[in-house]
Amino acid sequence: MYDNNKETEKVILFAVDLDNGDDVEASLDELEELIKTAGAEVVGRLIQNREKLESGTYLGTGKLEELRDMVLSLDATGVCCDDELSPVQMKNIEIALDTKVMDRTMVILDIFAGRATTKEGKIQVELAQLKYRSQRLIGAGLSMSRLGGGIGTRGPGETKLETDRRVIRSRIAQLSRELSNVKQHRETMRKQRMAGNDPIISIVGYTNAGKSTLLNTLTDAGVLEEDKLFATLDPTSRNFKLDNGQEIILTDTVGFIRKLPHHLINAFRSTLEEARYADIILHVVDVSNPQADNHIITVYETLSGLGIVDKPIVTLFNKIDKLDEIPVIKDFKADKVINISARKRIGFNELSEALAEIINNSKIYIEKVISYQDAGLINKIRQSGNLLCEEYREDGIFVKAYVDKSFNI
Repeated sequence: MYDNNKETEKVILFAVDLDNGDDVEASLDELEELIKTAGAEVVGRLIQNREKLESGTYLGTGKLEELRDMVLSLDATGVCCDDELSPVQMKNIEIALDTKVMDRTMVILDIFAGRATTKEGKIQVELAQLKYRSQRLIGAGLSMSRLGGGIGTRGPGETKLETDRRVIRSRIAQLSRELSNVKQHRETMRKQRMAGNDPIISIVGYTNAGKSTLLNTLTDAGVLEEDKLFATLDPTSRNFKLDNGQEIILTDTVGFIRKLPHHLINAFRSTLEEARYADIILHVVDVSNPQADNHIITVYETLSGLGIVDKPIVTLFNKIDKLDEIPVIKDFKADKVINISARKRIGFNELSEALAEIINNSKIYIEKVISYQDAGLINKIRQSGNLLCEEYREDGIFVKAYVDKSFNI
């Protein structure tokens, strides 16, 4: 992926259409973007219409032969299934085609391995890779090097990790302990943020929706921005001040995607759980993407799976600058819906007002005279509340403000 001297791999995509309402072509389009992100080239695709998957080979015999012919005629170096293959299916397809066989899960893990930069991210990715690989060791009669990874075989595959299951289990146990220690550190940092009384806003959304661009534009966070899937994996938190002076904390999260491997969800659970402790969910949607409706569904399904419910949600229909006409898209689960362009700062005033309104609704309104002896309370109100009026009188400082319900004044 990152070595320009290596020859670009050529991959053929394949999938089964079970006629269950899924848009297989759209899913393959997304898989093609994943393949490109991983550094390979898609040279063809094959779809078979079936009532159910073939248990041993995923595809039927005829389509498997057709796929083999495509590999030879297109000079492909590998094939990639849009679904996660069972160990038996992967082994049998590899025997039939005599070429590298990958699935969507393997490619996503491959991308994550190349994108993780922090210690926590690297541990999480390696843990997910090992759990995925450990299920595929039984009966893998072909070269074990093909189990090391997908495109570029990064991560554990690079070091040709021993395939003995006991070794892998030992490594998984070690990584789990390390991840537990890192998780404790994250929880400590999270508690410190929560103790500061500043509202925490968690930015979520489908991958490549523009979350990092939004965070950078608002806070100059310096997070990597690329027009690729999973440009950033590691969460970033930054302080931000709304137009009314309210201090908040914005926290970015890893992007969601359909068919997100469960190994990754489990490995990144501590990272994704940042959203569980947020006061408000900021849901970013790429409104220029034809699959925006499906992306919204995927995000809510993922949040529900993480137990993130009953949070105020502000949905941002991003990238409106790319459209001549904004399509009619609804998000009935959102408390507020705002059209924005994160890159061109369109809709930011409306966003600030919406967040301020939701935050104020969770606070209590006060009108009070504070003695000059207790003037330090004014600064606390500015930091954790919304100071509307500050008037200096003979008997003290008259304030109108929204403050936290637990604020002692």
